[in-house]
Amino acid sequence: MSYRPFALRGDHITLEALIKAADLNEQRDFARAVIANGEVQVNGEVETRRGRKLRLGDEVLLSRDRVRVVESDPEQ
Repeated sequence: MSYRPFALRGDHITLEALIKAADLNEQRDFARAVIANGEVQVNGEVETRRGRKLRLGDEVLLSRDRVRVVESDPEQ
């Protein structure tokens, strides 16, 4: 399964913020619900903490969407 890269700015992003920022869904209530219901995996493990800090190399799976946190391009 291929992944979509998400360019990280800073040292981390929370799981809830990533779901919104990566266009997996723009509704914060949706992000909270799917995380609380155990529908999100981080690095292959179910994650129920919406404040989970994601760093470079972390992979998030929600339904069929897989996102990998990558380093941002310093020129952008």
